[in-house]
Amino acid sequence: MDTIKIGYAPTRRSIFSAPDARKYRGIIADKLRELGIEFVDIDDINDEGLLFDEDDRIKVLEKFRAEGVDGLFLPHCNFGTEFICARLAKDLGKPVLLWGPLDERPEADGTRLRDTQCGLFATGKVLRRFQVPFTYMTNCRVDDPVFERGLRDFLAVCNVVKTFRAARILQIGPRPYEFYSTMYNEGELIEKFNIEVVPVPLPELTRGVAAAKAEEKGDGSSEFEQQLAWIDEHYDRDCTSEQVRTVAAMAVAMRRMIKKYHCTAGCIQCWNELQHELGIMPCAANAILNEEGIPITCEADVHGAITTLMIEAADMRQHRSFFADWTIRHPDEPNGELLQHCGPWPCSVARERPKICVPLAFDHNGALTAEAKHGHMTLARFDGDNGEYSLLLGNAEGIEGPRGKGTYVWVKVENLKRLEAKVVEGPYIHHCTGIHSDVVPVLYESCKYLGIKPDLYDPIEEDVKAYLRGE
Repeated sequence: MDTIKIGYAPTRRSIFSAPDARKYRGIIADKLRELGIEFVDIDDINDEGLLFDEDDRIKVLEKFRAEGVDGLFLPHCNFGTEFICARLAKDLGKPVLLWGPLDERPEADGTRLRDTQCGLFATGKVLRRFQVPFTYMTNCRVDDPVFERGLRDFLAVCNVVKTFRAARILQIGPRPYEFYSTMYNEGELIEKFNIEVVPVPLPELTRGVAAAKAEEKGDGSSEFEQQLAWIDEHYDRDCTSEQVRTVAAMAVAMRRMIKKYHCTAGCIQCWNELQHELGIMPCAANAILNEEGIPITCEADVHGAITTLMIEAADMRQHRSFFADWTIRHPDEPNGELLQHCGPWPCSVARERPKICVPLAFDHNGALTAEAKHGHMTLARFDGDNGEYSLLLGNAEGIEGPRGKGTYVWVKVENLKRLEAKVVEGPYIHHCTGIHSDVVPVLYESCKYLGIKPDLYDPIEEDVKAYLRGE
């Protein structure tokens, strides 16, 4: 599970109770520790450990940068100093969580100690003036369940933003000739999102496969032999021993290439040249890296690799995802669809032991067959064309259906015709990434920080917003 570090910058304003603000600074910090949330405080910046002064703001900024925080938490311990908060948020350039503890009943004489809610209204407006996107967590008490939920969702949003901005995609070989649909704009990815693509030719992979096999020692100690043992433990097989050896060597070679080029995910031209060179499909080798949390997508789909990074980050990498085709409608369920691919899904997604075999539509071995677990899922697709990018996302439920080939699962959505039209009309293609977790609100909220349009395939936007408000 990923760990995210936030900068904790509680704020006050001079015209409300400073002692009460200091009290709440401590209450909130204690709650963060209780919840196991990693944070950097500002207790050493001034005697109060509170943000309200411009000179202190500069020191806070330097400290948070030095500590490498992934997000900024701005609890308003009384009204708060909105322009100091906005300047800090603007300069730091990280996701921002705006929140304040619920105000108490006024004193008998009408005195109010904090006016936190009023300060939140002011800071929200000033953040907008500074063009700083922010996440708002509803005005509540630290012991309210929505406080913990909102914090953990914000950590997941920070993780998506951090992962997306650090994305570096290894592209092994060009896209298959027939696949105009997986075209992408390499220049735009850098210009808009700072996402780099590292293209390498297929012969570099095939040389790596040969090198891995040549390291065999006969005592089980080489990385290649350890990979063979892992395959024996996790997969059944309907293939030759030499084909299994090639699968293992390919997994070793791709893992080394990811490390060599400092990439966070990869994609591969999985057919047809590779079969001429190595005699197998790469699907089972892809599945091995996918199980390790190193996304490898098919058909040189760079946008698919980016989607996979995003969806696993939204789940804090608690579950592995699966990269799929939208393929055919369910023969009996009007809103059912088959999600399937030749066999690259991680084994932890499967409801049965995967088998290495020949996939649908191809003649070479090296793919997996296994049905995925059912249950509640999030499906998503990052894509774009003509300079505009969006994230298709929504929920689905695994259902029973006919036996399939490859790695597959039948799912039911609210309205398949509506989803089908969105995929066809674009900017999406027949690929998506799924995960056995509901991360739709996290992905939706993350889009505001990434310059991407969230595109819900069901009309649930008001429900998502209500959830994010703490309802």
